[in-house]
Amino acid sequence: MVVLSQSFFAADSRYYNEKFNATKKLYLGAIMSNNKNQEIKYLKKLILYGDKLNTNTLKYKKELNRLDNTPILRSSVKTVKSVLRQPKAITSVIQSKNSIIINFNHIINKSYINFKERKSGRSYYDEFYIKGNFKDAGPLKLKINGVDRITILQKKKNLLSLVLRDKTNLKTIYIINKKQIIIKVLDLKVRQSNKQKSTANKIIQKKVNVLDRNILYPSKKIIVLDPGHGGRDPGATSRKRYEKDVTLKITKYLKADLERKGFKVYMTRTKDVYVKLSTRTKYANKKHADIFVSIHANAAPKNRVSKAQGVESYFLSPARSARAKRVAALENKGEMTGMGWSSKDSLLTILNQAKITAANKMAIDIQKNMLYSLRKTYGKNVIKDGGVREGPFWVLVGAQMPSVLLEVGYITHPKEGYRITTKKYQQLIAQGIAEGIESYFIKN
Repeated sequence: MVVLSQSFFAADSRYYNEKFNATKKLYLGAIMSNNKNQEIKYLKKLILYGDKLNTNTLKYKKELNRLDNTPILRSSVKTVKSVLRQPKAITSVIQSKNSIIINFNHIINKSYINFKERKSGRSYYDEFYIKGNFKDAGPLKLKINGVDRITILQKKKNLLSLVLRDKTNLKTIYIINKKQIIIKVLDLKVRQSNKQKSTANKIIQKKVNVLDRNILYPSKKIIVLDPGHGGRDPGATSRKRYEKDVTLKITKYLKADLERKGFKVYMTRTKDVYVKLSTRTKYANKKHADIFVSIHANAAPKNRVSKAQGVESYFLSPARSARAKRVAALENKGEMTGMGWSSKDSLLTILNQAKITAANKMAIDIQKNMLYSLRKTYGKNVIKDGGVREGPFWVLVGAQMPSVLLEVGYITHPKEGYRITTKKYQQLIAQGIAEGIESYFIKN
């Protein structure tokens, strides 16, 4: 792990920020209850935590002085003014595992970063130009195992340059998170020497993984995974291949991938048993899940088995297309019988209104990463993009959290139907789903 400038204090900053926000609520409560002693107590804490965070606490000091006749030290006022006069400063650059975190002393937006990608000779370059001044820039070099070279340089007074160079075209993303820019290299094939695989470095890497999770996930997220069908309900079938078996294997791989990333994961079934659709979402609600992901395999009519193929992602909403309604009809078999499309649409609109946007965002992130994970092995022409769609899937009805249904391929297709039953394909699509879920939580 390489840490620059005030990186050793990054954890402290998060700690004091949480304390500051919690104390602010307590202070407001003291004001509402007209408790002067409590006001003074929490004002002192606000000033303490605020000074640790370089936050302007002058208004709290003035109020404390009014209540308690506590003198405002001139040095404190000077410190506040000096912070206010600082240019748009970068306080630290932290690199761990496959991420680089750039911390600012103020809220930022998308205009603070400009990304360019180019190729020169045999090398690919991912170039990030970031507004801000980092006094310890150097030039210095960062290291991520699997990336040939990373350089950081203060190009101008208020322009920081961060360049990743590699023999392969890296997949990088960046996220704007209040006072942070997080640059992440996805699907990195780590190239380590034998010495780097020593026990000591494994311990260091474990610490780095914990740091990554603390930075990206302040609280552990809960995910409920739902392997479609099961028991007496085989789902789609073709050539003695059963959807219920495919979905269970993929979900088990996915659970392992997500747990390695630090998520808390539950499954609606772990063996070949039948579970009612309504019971699945009730289980997710009981576990207070942050998201619900249902895994399925698609099927096509007999006249289209040789043509229909591809990966698709759905979120709960009244279906906008005939294709979405057809797929939903297959997955909803045996549920909500006797209800017409108009009645179903009305019910879905009421049940799903608050979750549509979040579920749509999650479906987009998962679809993108599923395709990327599969295509780098099988190729773009082999893995078809079925897109992100709205659909009335009853397995998602009743979930009190953003939820999606994923169709991992067509079990009825002559080639894809075999492919989705192989361990290689199942592991790759599980990796893609896991990356998509991680990306969704980072962005939201």
